[in-house]
Amino acid sequence: MCRTIKAVLESSEALEDVKARGWVRTRRDAKGFSFLEINDGSCLGSLQVVIDAGVPGSDEVPMMLTGSSVEVRGKLVESPGAGQAWELHAAEVRLIGKASGDYPLQKKRHGPEFLREIAHLRPRTNLFGAIFRTRSRLAHAVHRFFEERGFVWVHTPIVTASDCEGAGEMFRVTTQKVGGGKDVPEEDFFGKASYLTVSGQLEGETFACALSKIYTFGPTFRAENSNTTRHAAEFWMIEPEMAFCDLKGDMDLAEEFVKALTRSVLEGPQDDFGLFSNFVDKGLEERLRFIAERPFERVSYTEAVAILEKSGKSFEYPVAWGENLQSEHERYLTEEHCKSPVTVYDYPEAIKPFYMRRNDDGKTVAAMDVLVPGIGEIVGGSQREERYDLLRATMEKDGLDVEAYGWYLDLRKYGSVPHAGFGLGFERMLMLATGVQNIRDVIPYPRTPGHCLP
Repeated sequence: MCRTIKAVLESSEALEDVKARGWVRTRRDAKGFSFLEINDGSCLGSLQVVIDAGVPGSDEVPMMLTGSSVEVRGKLVESPGAGQAWELHAAEVRLIGKASGDYPLQKKRHGPEFLREIAHLRPRTNLFGAIFRTRSRLAHAVHRFFEERGFVWVHTPIVTASDCEGAGEMFRVTTQKVGGGKDVPEEDFFGKASYLTVSGQLEGETFACALSKIYTFGPTFRAENSNTTRHAAEFWMIEPEMAFCDLKGDMDLAEEFVKALTRSVLEGPQDDFGLFSNFVDKGLEERLRFIAERPFERVSYTEAVAILEKSGKSFEYPVAWGENLQSEHERYLTEEHCKSPVTVYDYPEAIKPFYMRRNDDGKTVAAMDVLVPGIGEIVGGSQREERYDLLRATMEKDGLDVEAYGWYLDLRKYGSVPHAGFGLGFERMLMLATGVQNIRDVIPYPRTPGHCLP
C-alpha cells in the first residue's frame, strides 16, 4: 500500500516496508549511493530517500532530475540528520516520469512575479503548496461554520441577467458575434443580454425567504480594469442571507464568522502556518490572535469620518462625508485609532446599492463593512430593504428596469420580512490568513486585466 509523504513523516515507529511516490525536489550523488528529496504535496515536508547502488531501479537514478516523478519502496528508519525524524532506505526505486533539464523550478526560491507566469507549476513550490492546502482547509471551515448553525448551502447561478451591484461592470455572455457582427440580445441564447454574476445575493435572498438561513459559496466576476493587489476579475465569495434578521444580527454573525475562520487557521497544521509566519509575515500570528481574541469595535460611518478628520494624518485621498472610505482610511481606523478590527455601519445612501434598507434619517442606509488590520475591508453587508414601496422607488430613481426585477420585488409582496446578509471575499480572507500581500497569489489561476493563463 502506498502512503502519502505526510503519513510517512508522521509515523510513530520504524516500518519494514513502505511505499511512497512524489516529485524530486533535489538529488545528491555520492560514491556508492544517492540521496533523493521527494514531496507529494500532502504536506510541507519532504521525505529523504537513500538509494544504494545496486538496488533494483538504481540505474535510473541519473535520470531522476529535479521535477521528475518517482516511486520508492523500502525501510523507514530514524534519520541521523537534523530536522527530520525519518528517512527511507530504498529497496526498490522506479522512475515514473522524467523531467527535462529545462524544468523551471531548479532553484530553491523564485519571485512571485516569475511564478505567476508558470501558474501550472507553482503549486510544487513550498510557499504555494502551503497556500493552496490552507485554501482547502479554510473552505472546509466555511462549510463547517454554517452547517453548525443550521444554514443551507444554495448554489446560485453563475450566468445571470441581473446586476446586483448596479455598477454595470459585468462580463457579457453571448453566442453572437460582437464588434461589427450581429449583436441582438433578444435573439441571443437566453433571449436577452446575460452576464457572469457579480454576486449570488439577490437569488440568495429568495431562498432565505423560504429556508430562513442560507449561504452561497462560489465564483463571482467583475469586469473592472483594476490592477491593484486586492482586485481580480474572478474571485470567490461567501454570502449568507438570513430572514428575520436586522443589521445588528448581521454584524454579530460577520464578526463571529471572521473570528471562527481566523481561529481555524491558528489551530491548523503548524508546518504550513510556520512557513507563513516565519518567511512571509513575521507579525502574522500576533495579528491573527489580535483578531480572534478581541471584540470588534463598532462605529458609524459618520463617527469614522470625524475620527479621520481629527487624526492629523495626511491621507492620499481626502476624507469627506459622502465619499467611500479608502484602504488607507480603513487601515488607520483598525491599526492606529481603534487598535482592533472595526465594523463601520450606516453608510450614506448615495454610495450604496439599491437593495439596502433606508434609515429613518433620510441620508443613510443600514449597511456595514468589517475592517481588519493589514487588509482593510473584508466583509460588506447590509439589512435588505423589505418595504415594497421604498424599494421600488429607489429602483426607479436609480434607473433600473423594475419589470426585469419583478421577481425580486415579489419577495416584498408575499410575506415580506426583515432580512440581512453580507459577503466575504474568500481570497481576501486567505490574504489575511497567510500574510500574502497580492490576491494573485492566493487563487490558483488569477484572472486580471490582460492576463488569463493558462
